Amino acid sequence: MEFQENISLAKHTSFKIGGPARYFFIAKNKEELIEAVKQAKNFNLKFFILGGGSNVLALDQGYDGLVVKVNLRKYYFNNDLYAEAGVSWGELVGAATEKSLTGLEWTAGLPGVVGGAVYGNVQAFHVRISDIVKEVEAFNPEDLSIKSFSRKDCQFSEKDSVFKKNKSLIILSAVLEIKKGDKKEIEKKIKEHLQFRKEKQPLGYASAGSVFINVSDKPSSYLIDKAGLKGLKIGQAQVSEKHAGFIINLGGAKSKDVLELIRIIKEKVKEKFNVDIQEEIQIIK
Repeated sequence: MEFQENISLAKHTSFKIGGPARYFFIAKNKEELIEAVKQAKNFNLKFFILGGGSNVLALDQGYDGLVVKVNLRKYYFNNDLYAEAGVSWGELVGAATEKSLTGLEWTAGLPGVVGGAVYGNVQAFHVRISDIVKEVEAFNPEDLSIKSFSRKDCQFSEKDSVFKKNKSLIILSAVLEIKKGDKKEIEKKIKEHLQFRKEKQPLGYASAGSVFINVSDKPSSYLIDKAGLKGLKIGQAQVSEKHAGFIINLGGAKSKDVLELIRIIKEKVKEKFNVDIQEEIQIIK
């Protein structure tokens, strides 16, 4: 097992921001992922588990440890859908549609992979991943155990889960509920969802997706917009004029620019609405 050295994190994140990881490893199966984590522990290296690279911000100075990219890509359909943590939503939606299986239409166009979606309880179109998760398999580096978590065990809440609260748990796979449907109806819904994303989200720019959690009865993007922050720019990072919940990279943005924008947004929303919004993106540090 060989770790790569000084690999740019900007190339492995949807934000296209970040310095080099001291060590980098792409795990293609569960055994490789577990072994990489064991090696990191043996050498007293801190480690970060990276999925599809969305919803994260890598710092300009890089990461002085091991980044393990999860590239576990197996999936199969039984009565439900079993998918390893590194499978992309685009691949799953396409495969489910071919088999006329419904339940994943809302994930069409979602960036990232299964593990990241479960970790952050991703949501779109009034559906959450917690609505369709039956079981999650995770590895605990503390005692080197692999455990199955029921939906209840996952402790899902708004953009949160037991895996987000307990950083030592590494998601390996998930079982998702799906059922037979009408292929034409499935395709119609997917088309509608993709069109909505195209119209409402700044898909033409690098970003980490939605930056903030909704913590009040109004979406965070609404509060940011009404605080007059759409279009606010620091360096080459900008609050999207198309969707205030996104911070976009205009090209060459630095992590310090994004972090300063986040600080200003939180401060201004607090001043205007007395609401403490929280970021949902993970910082690789």
